[in-house]
Amino acid sequence: MDDVLVVGGSFAGLSAALQLGRARRKVSVLDTGLNRNRYADSAHNVLGHDGVAPGDILAAARRQLEAYPTVRLIEGRASTVSGQPDDFTITTETGDSFAARRLILSYGITDEMPPIPGFAEAWGKSVIHCPFCHGYEAGPRWGLLYSTPMSLHAPALYGDWTEDITLILDGNAIPDAERNKLQRRGVKIHDGKLAAVHQDNGHMSGVSLEDGTKVELDALYAHPRNHPSADLHEQLGLETDTTPTGTMVVVGERQATSREGVFAAGDLTTPMHSVTSAAYAGSMAAMGAQQSMLL
Repeated sequence: MDDVLVVGGSFAGLSAALQLGRARRKVSVLDTGLNRNRYADSAHNVLGHDGVAPGDILAAARRQLEAYPTVRLIEGRASTVSGQPDDFTITTETGDSFAARRLILSYGITDEMPPIPGFAEAWGKSVIHCPFCHGYEAGPRWGLLYSTPMSLHAPALYGDWTEDITLILDGNAIPDAERNKLQRRGVKIHDGKLAAVHQDNGHMSGVSLEDGTKVELDALYAHPRNHPSADLHEQLGLETDTTPTGTMVVVGERQATSREGVFAAGDLTTPMHSVTSAAYAGSMAAMGAQQSMLL
């Protein structure tokens, strides 16, 4: 039996495994290999790895974890979970079973791509969600696809990177006061629905709206709906919360969930999605799991 079973081997999960391995705890990481940011050409704001492809960072992390004899990296998708503290069991889609005293859920989320030509192809390259992650390289002409009222606050932030901002309302109505405020900031507003993203190998030249309008853009900020990449949190009955774009698992001190012995980290637990925050949360979850076994 493992001390800790980590479900999800991206930045949060591998950070947890490193923390636990260095504590000489027996830990297994169950991973599908489908990290959320696999579509991006590079990761940023990762100290020592700025501009490195996410897959390359994860590959280096896995090689480093091989030095720790108590850490196992296992390819597979978790299907079912049962048990209680000191006796959890997870079964994979292929029927393999793994037992552990504690669980860390770090399987992240899956983005739901809208059926707009070119959108999915450009996702992570020029259709992006975070200016801190990709804004420096994004080019001067920025678009923002409206998704929730929170979208109206984004242009003020984007002004640090560019003065050329276009808001595409995608058929949504906004208050006149908000429209006037944005226009005073120099934001160009289009009311029509997005029809297509014009891109070449993921890098866009612009977009088209359903009314025929064409807008030249270098990047489009978008926040599509998402959902957890597995349902183990539902099987465990964990407390969740609704975000503007999906569902997150509620965590407390050291990433503890509402169920004893179960911890969670990464994009599954926060609406603020970044590599650095995921890695930090993974380390905190590992500390929480480790310390819970000392009680």
